[in-house]
Amino acid sequence: MKRFFCYLTAILIMLSDIFSLSVSVQAKSKKQAEFDPGQLFARSAVLMDADSGRILAGKDEKHPMPMASTTKIMTCILTLENAQTDDIVTVSAYAAKMPEVKLHIMEGEHYKLKDLLYSLMLESHNDAAVAIAEHVGGSVEGFAKLMNEKAKSIGCLDTFFITPNGLDASVQVTDADGTDSTKVHSTTAADLAKIMSYCIRQSPQKDQFLKITRTQSHTFQNYEKEEGKAAAPGGRSFTCVNHNAFLHMMDGALTGKTGFTGNAGYCYVGALESKGRTFVIALLACGWPNNKTYKWKDARKLFQYGIDHYYQKDITNYDYQPNPIPVENGAGKDRLLKTKIQLPLTVKQYKQNMLLSDADVVQVRAELPRQLQAPVKKDTRIGSLNYYINGELATQMPVLAAQNIEKRSLKWYFMLVLSRYFYPYF
Repeated sequence: MKRFFCYLTAILIMLSDIFSLSVSVQAKSKKQAEFDPGQLFARSAVLMDADSGRILAGKDEKHPMPMASTTKIMTCILTLENAQTDDIVTVSAYAAKMPEVKLHIMEGEHYKLKDLLYSLMLESHNDAAVAIAEHVGGSVEGFAKLMNEKAKSIGCLDTFFITPNGLDASVQVTDADGTDSTKVHSTTAADLAKIMSYCIRQSPQKDQFLKITRTQSHTFQNYEKEEGKAAAPGGRSFTCVNHNAFLHMMDGALTGKTGFTGNAGYCYVGALESKGRTFVIALLACGWPNNKTYKWKDARKLFQYGIDHYYQKDITNYDYQPNPIPVENGAGKDRLLKTKIQLPLTVKQYKQNMLLSDADVVQVRAELPRQLQAPVKKDTRIGSLNYYINGELATQMPVLAAQNIEKRSLKWYFMLVLSRYFYPYF
């Protein structure tokens, strides 16, 4: 029996060498602040920290659903990033025949791209969306491909775009395994909030996006364009008025986009700033006629919950120094024939503010190997300091080698022998 326990101990030590070492440094235990999803009208909803992308509250927030004209936030930001707003757009027959809500542009007319973006975001015009998509992507299909590529690049893996305006649509696609399936124009509340967060926080065109979506009204006209001549003002003029009523409902309301189709119901995605915090919400299937005001009630509840419970805190504010790691075959300067030399480590730590409630549990764990093989160069990344909020990874800090450790060489062994047999003369 004694031998059995010896073998078991040896196996456990071997396994611990294979897996990285996880050391919990700090944790606090309180009851999590509860949010009741049942108080929302929306079938799917989310409250998100715009800066970190962390979900603060949700209701079935990862279930794909139609999103109607909230689609247009992606159409807008993609256009701002891939075209010049002074471009002249020619209206196609396909764009002109889009259903209401529409600007009533006509085939063959010309408009500045900037003016069509105001039409898109203030009045949610479907014909403007298609004219923009055809100009930027060459076709609606080409623009949808750009939309899907952009969605994946910012981490929206449960989103599929077909149209630039959000009208209900479906297509047959061939999957990687060769089977055919039907895809519908859809997203999740979590993905939609992530897209809005990108639009106002990460995109190089975030300021222009906010300028357009916060404008109360915009007046413009069409343009006459002749071959070889600069565009000149045409004979039609338009005024677009911002339909995002929530901009005037709560202090700090920053931006937003409404939407409605028969399949999607009333939808909304919006952002609000309060005392250095930026919250984003997304609401899908938030009632059908005659329940148009449900989305505003849900928006207020979610934003108020964020304002009341979450504050900026530096989650990396912990004084922690990881223990040295043994290095196999390291050449020590003391020329002692030790099996392993201890490598000191340093943490490349920086400030990381996140929205936390008093009930959130924060933990930091060092993910490090149990040992290394020489040589090791100074500032080599050895592992990481991982910060968790309520068990979910929030951010990481690199753990680096604090010094060089050379590998033992023939010269090193020769000098070792000399120091052993000729000490103290050597």
